[in-house]
Amino acid sequence: MPHLIVEYSPNLPSYPEAEALAALNAAVCASPEVLDEADLKTRFVRAGSFEIGTAPAQRAFVHAQLRLLSGRSPETKKELAGRVADVLRRLTPRPAGVLVQLSVEIVDMDRPSYVKERL
Repeated sequence: MPHLIVEYSPNLPSYPEAEALAALNAAVCASPEVLDEADLKTRFVRAGSFEIGTAPAQRAFVHAQLRLLSGRSPETKKELAGRVADVLRRLTPRPAGVLVQLSVEIVDMDRPSYVKERL
């Protein structure tokens, strides 16, 4: 815990993944909710194929899902979502003529069924 998964459409080919990974980890680990920086696992996933809506428009997306153990307050979740959105807003490419949609989702993981070990 936590897991941060960032998916983005393949029509954003110049996404600065390495820079974004470092910035996202710094932003999330700066929260008092993250007690051990080594607990944060962040990854980027480039979508193989995608479709946005039905109009024949140039569109792209970036969607981040921050998975946390359950029990956080709504205010904490909002603050963490804002940290992630701020980084993605700053670093997401904006190709000319392409509408880029950015979204961030906070997902609760069930504490009793979550297993984590350091091997």
